[in-house]
Amino acid sequence: MTGKFRTLIATSALALGFSASAALAQTELRMTWYNDGIEGEVMQGLLDRFESQNPDISVVLDVVPYKAIIEGLPVQLAAGEGPDLARVTDLGGLSEHYLDMTPYLADTSYWKTNFGPFLKWLDPDGDAINGFMTQLTVTGPYVNKTLFEQAGVALPGKGATWDDYATAVNKVADKLDIPIPMAWDRSGHRVSGPAIAMGAKMFNADGNPALIDDGLKAMTQRLYDWHQDGTMSKELWGSVSGSSYLGANEDFANAQVVMYMSGSWQIPQFAETIGDAFDWWAVPAPCGPAACTGMPGGAALVGMAGTDHPAEVAKLMDFLAQEEQMAEFYGKTLFIPGHLGLAQGGVDFATDDPRAKHALATFAGAVPGISPVAFDLQGYANNRVMFNALISRLNEAIVGELTLDEAYDRMSADITKALAEKSRQ
Repeated sequence: MTGKFRTLIATSALALGFSASAALAQTELRMTWYNDGIEGEVMQGLLDRFESQNPDISVVLDVVPYKAIIEGLPVQLAAGEGPDLARVTDLGGLSEHYLDMTPYLADTSYWKTNFGPFLKWLDPDGDAINGFMTQLTVTGPYVNKTLFEQAGVALPGKGATWDDYATAVNKVADKLDIPIPMAWDRSGHRVSGPAIAMGAKMFNADGNPALIDDGLKAMTQRLYDWHQDGTMSKELWGSVSGSSYLGANEDFANAQVVMYMSGSWQIPQFAETIGDAFDWWAVPAPCGPAACTGMPGGAALVGMAGTDHPAEVAKLMDFLAQEEQMAEFYGKTLFIPGHLGLAQGGVDFATDDPRAKHALATFAGAVPGISPVAFDLQGYANNRVMFNALISRLNEAIVGELTLDEAYDRMSADITKALAEKSRQ
C-alpha cells in the first residue's frame, strides 16, 4: 500500500467521521399536524426552507386525522409522549402542556403586537407565548346555491333566522329530491354559536359554566326536531357516539346536502374538491333574538413543554411566525389571517375562484358581529368539557336514548363531574 493511498484512506475515514458526527448532532423535531385542505403541503414547503437555512435541525411533519388531534393527542400529552410541536384546536384546554417560548425569543414584542389577542386563547391564565394561529376561523353555513336556483327557491336574505333556512332548504330538497336538506358538523363548538344567537349565556354571573338556559334549549330543541322530521339526517350524527366529531363535507361536496353548517376552514378544501361543479356559497350566520353569530376559533401551532429541544422549537416557530412566511401560508391556504399585521394590511389570496373569494369575504366580514359570549366561550380553558357534554348528550336524545330534559340534566352533571376531576389533578 502506497503512502498516497494510505493518506487517501485516512482522509476519507476522517471525512466520514465528520459526516457521521454532523448527522448525529442534527436535532430532529416532530410536528403533529392535521389537514382541512392543502395546508400540509404549504407547511412542508416552509419547513423545507427552514431546514435549508438551519441544516442542524430537521423537522418531521406527521399528518394525522383530525380525530387524532382532539382525541389521541391529549392522551399522548398526558402520558408524556407527545410531539415537539402540534397543530391544535382545543386552544386553552391543552395549555398546561404548552412550551412558553418567551426565554428563547429575541423579539417578544413582535409576537405580542401581531398575535396578542390570540396568545390569551392559548394561555388564559397567564401571559406566555406558546404559539400562533395557523388560521382564524369563524363558524357558519354554506349552501348549494345552484340547487336553490334549480329549484326556483329564493335564498333567505339578510337577517334570516334558522327557521327561515330550515323552511327554504326543505323546499329545495323536496323539489329536487336531495337526500339531506341540512347537515351540521357533529360538534359542540358548532352548536354553540347558534345557541348563543338564540340567547344562551354559557356562564353565570360569577363566570362559571352554566350551559343550560332558555337560549340553549331553544337551539337544541330545533336540532332535535330537525332530526325527527328529516330536515337533518339521523344517519350522520347517529353513526358515531360520545363526543366524536363528524363532518359532512363529503356529502356537501357530492351535492347531497342543500345547507351545511361548518366554517371558514372548509374554503380551501371546497375550492379544490368542488371547484366550479356547483356554486358553494357561504352565507352569513342566521339570526336569533340575541345575535347573528357563529363561534370564533381556529387552529394554532404550539410548542410542547415536554420537548427535549425547546430552543430549537422556538427557533422554528419564530421562523414560521415571521410576516413573509405567514403571508405565504395564509395566501396559499386561503385562511383568514390570525396575524394582526396581515389582517390589517391584507393578504394576496392565491385564488381566482369567485366562490372562494366570496366565502373569504363573508367569513371575514362576520368577525365584527361575533357575540362577546362566543369570544368568552372560545377563550375559556375548559370549553371542551362544555362542548363534549353538549354534543354527546344531545345526540343521545336525538337517537332516542334520552329525552331532551334528561339530556339537559346529564349535560350539567357531566360538566360538574369533569370540572371536579380537573380540579383534583
